[in-house]
Amino acid sequence: MEFIDYYKILGLDKSATSAEIKKAYRKLARKYHPDLNPNDASAQQKFQQINEAHEVLIDPEKRKKYDQYGKDWQHADAFEEAKRQQGSQGFGGQRSYSGGAQGFDESQFSDFFESMFGGGGFSRGGGSRRQTAQFKGQDLNATLRLNLTDIVTSQKQTISIGEKKIRLTIPAGVEDGQTIKIKGYGGEGMNGGPKGDLYITFEIFNNTAFKRVGNDLYKTENIKLYKAILGGEITIDTLDGAVKLKVKPETQNDTKVKLKGKGLPKYKKEDQHGDLYITYNIDLPKNLSEKEKELFTELSKLR
Repeated sequence: MEFIDYYKILGLDKSATSAEIKKAYRKLARKYHPDLNPNDASAQQKFQQINEAHEVLIDPEKRKKYDQYGKDWQHADAFEEAKRQQGSQGFGGQRSYSGGAQGFDESQFSDFFESMFGGGGFSRGGGSRRQTAQFKGQDLNATLRLNLTDIVTSQKQTISIGEKKIRLTIPAGVEDGQTIKIKGYGGEGMNGGPKGDLYITFEIFNNTAFKRVGNDLYKTENIKLYKAILGGEITIDTLDGAVKLKVKPETQNDTKVKLKGKGLPKYKKEDQHGDLYITYNIDLPKNLSEKEKELFTELSKLR
């Protein structure tokens, strides 16, 4: 397995703070985002590497393993477990192996790792019987960015994880920050162990004028003073098209109306929707003519 220097990919050194990692990631992700580099395979590959580097270095546990074990960091748990089982019978405490993205003897560590887990396994209890330790493959993490309008209906999408392309169905109504597990799409197991799982976290960008709260949507709509007083009809945009809404006479400012079922679909219940709440903001007229001022004066006298 080829070693990838995640610090170098983000243009950082090993002493970088979490804030510096986030800042570098955001800057590079914007630069190499596929939407800004269509049909550029090298930019897409760079974007994947940037995401991979960020997901490892921003997680304190993963970063610790990466700094210690370098390219073999994904097998760190298996390695530590084997050392515990070996105890004084095997390698525990006998030899020192320093790892990390810099300054470790990669060939020495890899040979040692193979002796631990490859071939005939390891002996337990000092006896002649040899057993092979099986370990589940490393779980993988990925981030999928979608627009709010993308989750109005379920959709199929192909994502790339390293060299793998995975076709999956994204259920309508997924939440921002929600993580789903795809079983068996992680790293390869060791010594016949099962594959790890793939965890996908969604980042939902709100590209609409609505505010989202769960499956409900909220929007403020300006209406003219005259329509608020006399009543009338306005047209409201929703996620599935425009609808006409009646304004009652003498409608007050900040009046809230509910459009039932015009919100987002509920997760894995596409036939059930949240609601859309419209709050009226009465738009007071400006730059009144002298005639309008006279009429308002007359009205004030009547009240």
